[in-house]
Amino acid sequence: MMGIIDEDAKDSYLEWSTTFKKKCTARCLAKGDEAVVEENYEKAIELYSAGIGLDSSCDLLFAHRSKAHLDRNLYAEALHDANMAIKLNPLSYLGHQVNHAALHKARRYDEAIEALKIILSKFDNTSDPQIQKGLQQYVSPSEADGAILRAIDAQLENAPFRLLNTSTGLLCDRGAQIDAFMKSTEYKEILSSSTTCAPLQTETIKGAVAKYFGWAMLSHRWQSNELLLHDIQGKVVYDLAAVGTTVKLQTFCKMARDAGHCWAWSDTCCIDQKNNVELQASVNSMFVWYRHSALTIVYLSDVSPSSESGALAKSVWNTRGWTVQEFLASNIVLFYRADWTPYLNDHSSNHKESVAIIQELKDSTGIDARALIAFHPGMRGAREKLQWASNRVTTLPEDIAYSLFGIFGVHLPVIYGETRQNALGRLLQAIVAQSGDITALDWVGKPSQFNSILPADISSYNAPPCTSLSLSEHQIQISVSSLQNATVVEQALTLYTRLANLSPPRFADRRLQLPCIAFPVTALRRRRDQDRETYFTYDVKAVGLDDLLITTEDKLRSASRTFLLICPWNRHDLGLLGDADDAQSVDDWSEPDSPSGESFSRYPGDDGPVELESSERALRLLVRLGQPFGALLLAQQQGGEYKRIASDHNIIAQVKDMVSVGNMMDVRTLEIL
Repeated sequence: MMGIIDEDAKDSYLEWSTTFKKKCTARCLAKGDEAVVEENYEKAIELYSAGIGLDSSCDLLFAHRSKAHLDRNLYAEALHDANMAIKLNPLSYLGHQVNHAALHKARRYDEAIEALKIILSKFDNTSDPQIQKGLQQYVSPSEADGAILRAIDAQLENAPFRLLNTSTGLLCDRGAQIDAFMKSTEYKEILSSSTTCAPLQTETIKGAVAKYFGWAMLSHRWQSNELLLHDIQGKVVYDLAAVGTTVKLQTFCKMARDAGHCWAWSDTCCIDQKNNVELQASVNSMFVWYRHSALTIVYLSDVSPSSESGALAKSVWNTRGWTVQEFLASNIVLFYRADWTPYLNDHSSNHKESVAIIQELKDSTGIDARALIAFHPGMRGAREKLQWASNRVTTLPEDIAYSLFGIFGVHLPVIYGETRQNALGRLLQAIVAQSGDITALDWVGKPSQFNSILPADISSYNAPPCTSLSLSEHQIQISVSSLQNATVVEQALTLYTRLANLSPPRFADRRLQLPCIAFPVTALRRRRDQDRETYFTYDVKAVGLDDLLITTEDKLRSASRTFLLICPWNRHDLGLLGDADDAQSVDDWSEPDSPSGESFSRYPGDDGPVELESSERALRLLVRLGQPFGALLLAQQQGGEYKRIASDHNIIAQVKDMVSVGNMMDVRTLEIL
C-alpha cells in the first residue's frame, strides 16, 4: 500500500515540478522580453539564460537570447544560440531570422545569403500570419542581384573601356572590372544588404555601385617614353621598374587608391592607339569620361615643390589643347606639383573650390570663373569657346579640333591625317549646321581650304570678337522717335518681314547657305603707297555704306568680279528666339511671327522684356542695323557662288543713313564655298 502511495505522490510531484518549471521558464522569457524593450540587453540575457538553465529544450529561449546577443553586437554568441534554436526546432522562424541577421552583421555575407534562401524556401508556404508579415521585409537574392547588374550597366555606360585596378596594378577591361566586383566584399555586402529591406532600395544600390566603380582620371602633359597599352597589358604596374614616366603612372595609381578609388585611367596606356574604332570612340567619349569621373588628378611636371601662386598659369599643362576639356569636364580636380604635393599646399578635397586657383586660371586662360567651376557643354557662345582654345597647341594637328568635340557636345568621325584645316572645318561646320550660331564666322586671319568662310587655324579666334555697340534704352527711344515717318515705318516693316522669313543658315558638304543683308560693292581702289608687299589695302565703296578700308592678301580686281559686303543675319536679332537650349537644332526652330502680331523681344540696352507694337519692333530693329557691324567681303565665283575674302583685321561697316531703308532691302541667302 505504501509503495503505491509513494508512486502516486512521485507522479504528482513530477507533474507539479514540470508545471512550475514551465511557469518559471515562461516568466524568464516574458521578463527577458521586457528587458529588451527597455534596451537592457545584459539583464535580458541573464533572464533568458536562467530560463535555459531550467529548460534547455526551449528553442524560444535560445532564439530570444540570440537576438539579445545580436543587439549587443555579440555575433559569435548570437550565432551559437540561433543554431541551438534551429537544432531544437528546425521550423523556428525566429531562430532562422536571427541566424541570418547575425551572419550579415558579422560580414559573413555568403553565409547570410544562403541563410536567407533557406528562410524563403522553408517558410514560403506558411499559414502563420506573423511569419508571412516577417517575410515581407525580405527581397529575394535573385531580384537584388538583377538590380545590381542593372546599376553596373548604367555606371559603366559612361566609363572608359579599360581601367587600372589601383589595388592590383592590373589593366582591366569591363569584363575584368565586373568580375573583380563580383568577387569583392563590396558586392557581397551590397547583395546581402539589399535583401534585408523591402522594397528594393535601388538608389542605395546605385550609390554603392557608383562608389566601387568610381575612377580617377589623369590630366597631364605627355612626356617622352610614356608607357603605352602594350607596355603594361598583363603586367602589374607597381612591379615595373620605377624609372622615367613609369614613376608618374605608379604614383598616380597610388594617389587614386589612397583617395579611395578602385580604378584609375591614363590616356597614355588605357587606349589602344592602334585600334581606329576604339580611338575614335575614345576621342568622342573623353569629355563624358572626365565629367563622370570621381576625381581628376592634374600632374604639373614642371611646377617645383617651392613654387608659389602663378606657377600653374606658366605651366606647359596650361598651354595644351586637351587640358582645356579635361579641366572643364571634371567636377572634382586636384593639382599636384612635380613631387606630387598639392599645388599651393592646398589640401582641400577639390581645387575647383579654391578661389586662388580659379582666379589664376581665369586670368591665364580668359575663361569665366563660372565656366571653370561648373561648365556645361553645348554650342551656345561658340565664338567665346573657340577663343579659349585659340592659343593652345597639340602634338597632332587634328587634335586642336578633336579636343573641342566634348566642349561643343558634338560627335564626329576622327580621321588622323586629314589635316588641321579639315578637322577644324568639320567641327565648325557642325556647330553652324546644328545650332545656327554664326559667331564662328567672326575671325581674322587666313581662310580655310575647307570653306573660305572659315579660318585656316584656331588662332584666328584669338582676337576679341567683333561686337556691336550697346545702346541704352534712352538712346534707342530717341532714335526710334526720329524715324517716325510713314514711309520709313512701312519700309522698316517690309525689311522686318523679309528678315523674319529667312531660313536659318545651312552648312553641309562644305557649302554654307548664309542668310544676310547684302551691300553691293561699287568701287575698289588699291592704295599704292604701301610698305607691305604681302598685304594690299583697298578703299571700298558699297551701296548704302560709309566708305571703308580693307586690307587683305588677295589682289582684287573689281572690273572682272562682283563683290559684296554682307551683314550675316542672325535670327536672334529679331528677338523672336528666347534663351533656347544651346544644343537645339535649327530644324527645331519654329517659324517666326509676323511683325503685325505682338511678341516680347529684347534689344541691346533693354532692361527687360517689353511688349512692342509691330511698328516699334521694326523701328527698333532698324536702329540696331544702323549701328556699326562686322561685315564680310565676298567675291562671286563663276558658278554664282561666293568666296570670302579674308582680311587682317575686322571689317567694321556702317550704313550711311538709317532713314534710307531701301539700301538695306537686299536680303538674300548666299551659297558660300
